[in-house]
Amino acid sequence: MTSPAPDVDVLREIARRVLWLSASIVDAANAGRPNDSGVKVGGHQASSASMVDIMVALWFAELTAQDRVSVKPHASPVLHAVNYLLGDLDESYLPRLREKGGLQSYPSRLKDPDTVDFSTGSVGIGATAALWAAMAHRYLTSQFSGTPAGGRFVSLLGDAELDEGAIWEAVMDPAVARMGELLWVVDLNRQSLDRVVPDIQIAKLQGMFAAAGWQVVVLKWGRIISELFERPGGQALRARLEAMPNEEYQRMLRAGPAQTAERILAAGDHLPGASELKALLDEIDPAELAAAVRDLGGHDIGLLVDTFRAVDADADRPTVVFAYTVKGRGLPTEGHPNNHSALLTGAQMEELAVASGVDRATPWQRFDPDTPAGRLCADRGRALRREPVATPAPVTVPAQLGHAYRKPISTQAALGRLLADLPRDAPAAAARVVTCSPDVASSTNLGGWINKTGVWSVQDRHDWFADDAERVLRWQENRNGQHIELGIAEVNLVSLLGELGATWSRWGERLIPIATLYDPFVSRALEPWSYGIYAGGQSILVGTPSGVTLAPEGGAHQSITTPSIGLEQPGCVAWEPAFPQDLEWCLLHAMSRVGVPGGTSAYFRLSTRPIDPQQAAVPDDPAQRERRRRQVVAGGYRLPAGHPPASEDVTLVGVGAIMPEVIAAAGALAAAGVNAGVVCLTSPDLVFRSFQQRGARDAGVGGDIVSELFPDGRRAPLVTVHDGHPHTLAFLGAVRGDRIRCLGVTEFGQSSSLADAYRLHGIDTESIIDAALTVTDR
Repeated sequence: MTSPAPDVDVLREIARRVLWLSASIVDAANAGRPNDSGVKVGGHQASSASMVDIMVALWFAELTAQDRVSVKPHASPVLHAVNYLLGDLDESYLPRLREKGGLQSYPSRLKDPDTVDFSTGSVGIGATAALWAAMAHRYLTSQFSGTPAGGRFVSLLGDAELDEGAIWEAVMDPAVARMGELLWVVDLNRQSLDRVVPDIQIAKLQGMFAAAGWQVVVLKWGRIISELFERPGGQALRARLEAMPNEEYQRMLRAGPAQTAERILAAGDHLPGASELKALLDEIDPAELAAAVRDLGGHDIGLLVDTFRAVDADADRPTVVFAYTVKGRGLPTEGHPNNHSALLTGAQMEELAVASGVDRATPWQRFDPDTPAGRLCADRGRALRREPVATPAPVTVPAQLGHAYRKPISTQAALGRLLADLPRDAPAAAARVVTCSPDVASSTNLGGWINKTGVWSVQDRHDWFADDAERVLRWQENRNGQHIELGIAEVNLVSLLGELGATWSRWGERLIPIATLYDPFVSRALEPWSYGIYAGGQSILVGTPSGVTLAPEGGAHQSITTPSIGLEQPGCVAWEPAFPQDLEWCLLHAMSRVGVPGGTSAYFRLSTRPIDPQQAAVPDDPAQRERRRRQVVAGGYRLPAGHPPASEDVTLVGVGAIMPEVIAAAGALAAAGVNAGVVCLTSPDLVFRSFQQRGARDAGVGGDIVSELFPDGRRAPLVTVHDGHPHTLAFLGAVRGDRIRCLGVTEFGQSSSLADAYRLHGIDTESIIDAALTVTDR
């Protein structure tokens, strides 16, 4: 049963204090501590002010401990002010916005000291995170009966964020229309960073949400001015205000109260009901009228509380609330077109302190615990306090499955085989795996896995092809499946991936999310995937097929820079195994590091080119085989097994699908009397880390695979070969100071045969031989 709503006057008192605290947090960061660098600290007092009433209505009247909220980036000071009043943040942090060890510039789930549900700051991406978290929670509850209950998933976003394509990709996903736990509140202050937005087409935005199946609520006017609209001349007043361009309305706010009526009447006598309007305005005190025209729906706390409570009654579809607000509400910068980064002066802070009923000399005042506001803060603090998340139950991911690979097979096909075998070979680990793809599940070899585990859906769907004997892929959609299909929307894919990869820390249930997409489109998905890692999501992203190796597909589907993208992504290990056994070892190792404290994400770059696994020369001896496995998961190994001979003339270093050409070149060089060693890298990323940590103060954090592959005292010129940009491996020349030639792809490709593609880009066997002879002066 819903508890009675708090007294509106008490909520308004709390809102005044939150406004003061949020402004003071920014003021202290800019005017209250030394700044020797000359670099502006910044903050967003005006953007915070427009959100105060919305957030007070939620935190002090509506939210439960089960609810999760994504807060728009520029309102972080409001979030910290709210958490402080709730007893969730120590006072010592309030003067430390944007300081090392202090409050982050934007809400950060991992770096802020108080409760932050979602990291935001990447426009549009943080806003959709709550949606994907809701889907991840639904998936958990369908798979694991012990999943903690969830509440509402709320996104507080600025109206300018609706320009971001990621918003609409998420809104339009068909599954979202059935998720009634979603509540979005749009802070419609009609300003962006640079300007007053001249034309926000609210009707069009409403229509787009409604067409996607959302319930749309618009809070344009508060109850005070709505009462004026009911009086004689009121409809003319409403029509005049609603016909005002945004710029004219905000200019009116900047004028003094004595000018408000004059500016409303500036449209002239031709305005319908002009005489009744003038009569109404003549009756209203100027100060009262100035307050009334500011009475927007997003600042009427009582209306907000009632609206949020009414939303609860509709559990069948998501809801978006458009709350009209004023940027800078209650501050001297209210409504100014350039207030986005404006900071209040000392005098203005003094005036705000007086208006807020506080002493600026002691800015961090909580309410007296014996007052109604103090009691409400204490009650809400207790109601919103969460128990620590339980440590996920241990799940063993095997180091290897023990299958033999004898026939030529691509790493992409090997991925499909491994996943299809996993429910039989490692059922406990398989139960934690969830795969995703943007309409490329079958073409990235997930068919076998899908046939065994099914496709997950928000609700069960009838399979009309169940009786089709010719069907190979059984696409059965129900709430027990373990594959999620998201349509052609890579941003949605990786956004969901990040939230699936955070369930271990949100609800104590570990998942191992694995997504497949075409490697050229990794760049399209990079920002939201990187955001997910930053926010604590751990996942495995498989880019396949990759490089110019998929030659007939042409330049539009050939990826060049993705290897370095993976190498440079924090919180992630990039892999590019060449052989099926290498893939098995690497993928299982990566799976063991996902969904655990201190874990990491992984990026795999795979290929559709079948390669003979015998070329990997995997040892049969168990001890030697285990040594090879450890080398594979450390980043690379030598072919044949063992250390390089002292007489090595040149070392050929290859990665991924190009290894057959590297091995063939080594054989041809040997026939010509040139002793060429071969290094097969499974992870240039890990080898680079090994190189970086040699001699560093934190040496020993990882392995020393770089010295194992390129030992001191056995120097030799290097030729690196990669179906990707050649600079990815250029660092290897600095390992021992060797001469180096880097072969790779630096130009857009074209449709061709595989042999033609390799010759076109100079990564064929003949080019490798020529580079080796050149670097050895032969």
